[in-house]
Parts: sequence; structure tokens; C-alpha cells
Amino acid sequence: MTDQQCRRRYGSLRNMVDRKLAGMIRVTDPRALNEACAFVLQSGGKRIRSTLVMLACEAVGGSARQALEAGSAIEIMHNFTLVHDDIMDNATTRRGQPTVHIRWDLSNALLAGDTLLGLAYHTLQRTRSKRTTTLLDLFTQGLLEVCQGQGLDHEFERQLDITVSNYFRMIRKKTGRLISLATEMGGVIGGASPRQRAALRTFGSHLGRAFQLQDDLLDVVADKQEFGKTIGGDIAEGKRTYLLLTAAERAQGAERDVITGVLQHGARGTDGPDPHTIAAVTAIYERTGVLRDARTLIERDTRAALRALDRLSRNRGTAMLRWLSNTLLHRSS
Repeated sequence: MTDQQCRRRYGSLRNMVDRKLAGMIRVTDPRALNEACAFVLQSGGKRIRSTLVMLACEAVGGSARQALEAGSAIEIMHNFTLVHDDIMDNATTRRGQPTVHIRWDLSNALLAGDTLLGLAYHTLQRTRSKRTTTLLDLFTQGLLEVCQGQGLDHEFERQLDITVSNYFRMIRKKTGRLISLATEMGGVIGGASPRQRAALRTFGSHLGRAFQLQDDLLDVVADKQEFGKTIGGDIAEGKRTYLLLTAAERAQGAERDVITGVLQHGARGTDGPDPHTIAAVTAIYERTGVLRDARTLIERDTRAALRALDRLSRNRGTAMLRWLSNTLLHRSS
């Protein structure tokens, strides 16, 4: 498949999910709660996880439409986590829009998240598959691990002795697990053998790690207009990322003091993020080779993900998974 064909195919699958999600919430009483849920589901996004479910299903001989409900369920679960993450992070915007707890209030945001999670299960149960019990077990275990990952992320905010190894354990649960869940569930729906399921799970795990590392990297190297978020936002918050934790291991003298200060207090002034500290930390990343090594790890995990696909037959599904992996590797937002 050509790049143009892949882009059209991805757009078609994304539109399928958008249409599915758009019709799920009727704005009836309680109005504020349902308006919040509809707002979340219709706020856009790349629909990467839902698309992965459908493509993984195709990769083992199933059809994308066969996995649409499960893909939508994954997307709803992902949005549930975003609503609650925004509450925990005191975030005021998401995708350029006010977050749910800002636009409505904290109580409605909590209820919206809970409602979305219930809707995710309800949607998943509509999947036509002989392996419904397996799907529900996978979905539930994935949810538990994502919550554990978010719990670790929250705990790390208050600790100074977090290592890069701790970080990788956290993102394996928080980010990677939802992506590997998507690919494995798609395989189950498509009738994958145990070997094919394992290949798709491995593919998703490596892709998830590369995806999160790319997010960390884009926070400091992305074009501001394309990125759509504040450059250096992770530094401003003192967020434990691969970049910051690796710099903490490598920096010496005055540079180490700068990194330690960010780990303790972030990089914020009275008017918001402190551009001078953010620039100083970014320069430390460059001097200590952290940015170079992050790119190397992203490429290494992407290659490992693609090698896992070699265990599957070559077809439109696997071709699209390869294309999507390479597209995510070179994304700018």
C-alpha cells in the first residue's frame, strides 16, 4: 500500500469511530452530566487506540467493522482516563479546550469519567465474538494496570529518588498497556492463534513505549504551532519523564542543581512556566546526550514492534500497522 492509500484508510477507520462515538450520548437529564460525556467523546483526537484494535483484527483475518465496538470501547476507556488524569493534574485545557472539571465542575467531571467507563464496558459487550469472556477479562486487567500506572505516576510526583527503570515500569502500565491491550483484543476478535496474540501483544507493548518516549521528546523539540501544547510543559511541572530522569543521572555541578530544582519545584514563575529555566534544562538535555538517546530508544522500540509483525502474514492489516508505526515515529504532535 502507498502512503496515500494508508492515509485514506486510516481516515476512513477514524471516521467510523467518530460516527460511532457521536451517537452514544443523548443529552437528556441529568443534562450537565450527559453534556460533559458528549463533549469528551466528540472532542476529537487521533483515535489511534481504536484504529489499532481494528487493524489488529484485520491482521489475523478478521474485518475492521467486526472490531468497531471493541475499538470504540478502548477509545472511551482512554477518554475516561484523560478526564480523571486532568483532575489529578489540575489541568485547565485539553486539545485546546477547557477540561471537563473546568468547563463544568469537579463533581460532574468525576461522574462523567465513571459514566464513560460504564459505557466502555457496555460497548465492548456488543462485540460479536465467541470470545466475549476473554475480551472482558483482557479489558478489565488492562484497566487495572492503567490505573496502577497512573497511581505510580502520582506517587512519583512526590519522590526525588525515581530512576529511569521506575519510569519505564510506570509507562508500561499507564501508556503501553492500553496500546498492547488494543492490539491483543483486535487479535482475539479476529480469531488469532496464541502465537499471533503474543505477536500482537509484543507489537503493542513496544509501540506504546515508543509512543510515550516520543511524547516526552516532543515536549521540548516540537514546533509550538503543530504541537498544540506549551513547549516545555513537562519541565514546568517537574514531570518525571525519561528526559528529566536521565539528565538527573548524568548532570554534574551547577547543571545537576538546576535539574534537582526542577524535580523539586518544577519550572514556574508567577506568570506561568519559566522560559529561562525551561531553556536551561533543554540545553542540559542536549549537552548530556539525553535527546539523542531518546531518539535512539524510540527508533529501537519501533523496530522491535515491526519485528513482532514479522510473525504474522502479510496482508492489508499488517501493512497498515507498519505504516502507522512509522507514522507515529515521525509525528510532530
